[in-house]
Amino acid sequence: MRQAHHPEPGDIALTKVMAALSDPIRVGLVRVLADGRERGWGELRAPVAKSTLSHHLRVLRDAGLTRTRQEGTRCYVVLRQEDLQARFPGLMQTVLAAAQADGVGRQVGVTGAPDAAQ
Repeated sequence: MRQAHHPEPGDIALTKVMAALSDPIRVGLVRVLADGRERGWGELRAPVAKSTLSHHLRVLRDAGLTRTRQEGTRCYVVLRQEDLQARFPGLMQTVLAAAQADGVGRQVGVTGAPDAAQ
């Protein structure tokens, strides 16, 4: 398989980050990943087809919000919290707090979890 491209921290553009966060499913994915744990793609639960979920994960990766790692046939994703905090101090905390308050992305969760994004 082809190696995924991840922008260097200094190359993460605010406009791309904000565009990636313009979709409620992607905000939900970020909310789920905000706990700092690396998640397998198969663990993520969203009300979309697998191909659409894959698209959303690629948009987040291309914008520099997440890092994807492949191990055999499995893919894992983690939020690039330290890189984002260094590049845009306070942005993710503000976005996550607003998303929580407004319930944006609440339909996204993790398999086996009773509730959606926390």
